[in-house]
Amino acid sequence: MKVFADTNFLVSAFATRGLSADVFQLILSDHELITGEFVLTELHRVLTTKLKVPESVAEEAEQLLRQYHVEPKPEAESEIKVRDEDDRWILQSAINAEADILITGDRDLLDTSDLLEKPKIMTPREFWEFVQK
Repeated sequence: MKVFADTNFLVSAFATRGLSADVFQLILSDHELITGEFVLTELHRVLTTKLKVPESVAEEAEQLLRQYHVEPKPEAESEIKVRDEDDRWILQSAINAEADILITGDRDLLDTSDLLEKPKIMTPREFWEFVQK
């Protein structure tokens, strides 16, 4: 399965131990990880500015993610209305990458899940339960 990881999920996976980190490991071992240039830029900013992670650690996270598919920044944001305008870029990146699933903890993205068939938008917990069936 092609799984697009958004910023919210990646921050949680890299910054904490728990479900998001476990889901990230599961994706790496059993699925095709996808992220996007827009996500990587946002991830770097959140890690270094908000969480005060050292620059070298943020760069290591980016290097790890660049070993997998990184979707270029879309030419235009998604036409689907999302409360947070930045999320429209993430959504369009996942669509362009032809992801099957977009994993996020972002309520704005989760609230759009019924507006499109693919990618299916899930929380880390929903994805965990989905693949355990």
